[in-house]
Amino acid sequence: MNSTAEKKLDPDQINVILATDCGSTTTKAILIEKKNGEYRQTFRGEAPTTVEEPAADVTVGVVNAVTEVGELAGRKLIDENGEIIRPAQGDTGCDIYISTSSAGGGLQMMVAGVVREMSAASAKRAALGAGAIVMDTICSNDKRLPHEQIQRIRELRPDMILLAGGTDGGTQKHVVELAELIAPAKPQPRFGGTYKMPIIYAGNQEAKELVEEAFDEDVKLTTVANVRPVLEQENLAPARDAIHDLFLEHVMAHAPGYNKLISWADAPIMPTPGAVGNILQTIAERQGINALGVDIGGATTDVFSVFDGTFNRTVSANLGMSYSISNVCASATLPMILRWVHLEMDPRELQNRIKNKMIRPTTIPQTKEGLVFEQAVAREALRLAYIQHKEFATTLKGVQQQRTVGDTFSQVSSGQSIVDNMKLNLLVGSGGVLSHAPNMNQTAAMMVDAFEPEGMTVLAKDSIFMMPHLGVLAQVHPHAALQVFERDCLIYLGTCIAPRGFYRSGRTCFQYQISGNSLNETGEMVCGEMKLFPLGYDESATVIVEPRRGYDFGAGSGKRMEFEARGGTVGLILDARGRPLMVPADEQNHLAELTSWVEEMKLYPETHVMAQR
Repeated sequence: MNSTAEKKLDPDQINVILATDCGSTTTKAILIEKKNGEYRQTFRGEAPTTVEEPAADVTVGVVNAVTEVGELAGRKLIDENGEIIRPAQGDTGCDIYISTSSAGGGLQMMVAGVVREMSAASAKRAALGAGAIVMDTICSNDKRLPHEQIQRIRELRPDMILLAGGTDGGTQKHVVELAELIAPAKPQPRFGGTYKMPIIYAGNQEAKELVEEAFDEDVKLTTVANVRPVLEQENLAPARDAIHDLFLEHVMAHAPGYNKLISWADAPIMPTPGAVGNILQTIAERQGINALGVDIGGATTDVFSVFDGTFNRTVSANLGMSYSISNVCASATLPMILRWVHLEMDPRELQNRIKNKMIRPTTIPQTKEGLVFEQAVAREALRLAYIQHKEFATTLKGVQQQRTVGDTFSQVSSGQSIVDNMKLNLLVGSGGVLSHAPNMNQTAAMMVDAFEPEGMTVLAKDSIFMMPHLGVLAQVHPHAALQVFERDCLIYLGTCIAPRGFYRSGRTCFQYQISGNSLNETGEMVCGEMKLFPLGYDESATVIVEPRRGYDFGAGSGKRMEFEARGGTVGLILDARGRPLMVPADEQNHLAELTSWVEEMKLYPETHVMAQR
């Protein structure tokens, strides 16, 4: 690693920060400056990423994006040699330069573990948390024959492999057998045979020597602490750190132009998803909240969560809004998508829309019907990605528990999801369909419909997908990262207040009393209703809710609750549609109710027919 990445940076001396995110298609640069004692994001620029031919040098795209930022800011950031000027002097240069990258397909890994539900699951959590795409998981109990597993390992060509298995001091046989399975497969790295395949061993520490013996000189074996030292505990940090280090030393170093980029950076370059997870963890820790973030793209949807200090990330590889839209429709089924469509649509035309989006992924809706349908698909893509995330983000499986007779009836077991909508404080959305919706009410509605928050949840969106930049900045200057995150990165949409409880047609759900400077309302919500109240960006209001029996805002069934709701560009949403969210089965009632939600939320005013970027 370069010397600049190792040097200690004095946060007090950092006034001008330049950050880039080298994406697979676009390199995005932002400038953060300290003004009047506060850090603010001031200018941004972007340029095509140049990892591929003809440039085949990632720094060309970086220089182009940074040059655009410099021109907008009136600040010279690139010198005559095409390098970033540091430190800042007057209106020239910057104090630090940092970067993230997902160019060239990001970090692609294979994971191997003894038991799929235990050591392999822990290893997968470590890899995903480090920002990797997990291509496959090989385990002793995955029902594939050894020759099939070996063939799969040969086909994959990952950037690195993470091997785990066994608790410290436990049986060594199975994890050694896995090593002996991987070794003869002679896995080849994605960027060719010029360097050795990095393999991280994070299993039973007493089997370390036997695992080392299984591999020959063709691989670079790194041993770190066990990801599952005992059944009751996970220790993912050492494996994640090793993944980051190897990502820099091997993967990035062999990608076109990355050696130069690494030498420029003042902090280790992070995989983009890892950086997003890092800023979410920082926010959750500093503010003492539970947070959930989602990034929905054309091919994949990433979900990040921090609940009670535990971070999880999942990648839903086939749930996206362009390349993967057919898979969303197949997985969700058309009736589930159409439950969000309040307009008459010809099923055949819908099929054409889906196929057109798949073959022309960069197109955006040009009609109201097209927009409504695309946002309906987005709701289902987000819902399915969230289900996958909840299934993955669980308490540790395989943990023995002392159980009483009462536990027999409560069905409490290991492997339960730690994601609890009632505990969720902040929900952040990003990605084209959320960030670029023609009006923010649509963004809020998609998030509420897909994630079904309970109790009180603050809704926000990432303004210009700045979270990766801030994630790597948080490693160097957490204070600056938090200030920019709060002031410039997030656009607060408002607050959603909704009870847990089943939909019962025509029944009163809860009574409410809202008290604020500009908003004072009282009333009751009938099951199936939604109400939107204007509550400005810098405003707040006290909301007292009194639910009927069977409905719970977090204090218990029928218990009164008081919330301090934050305003935003959308306002305060009261949602009495029930949790889990159910829509009426008969079509007539369904359309009437859906139309009432659309009108109440002011989703498609006639002035916003065409989606805009």
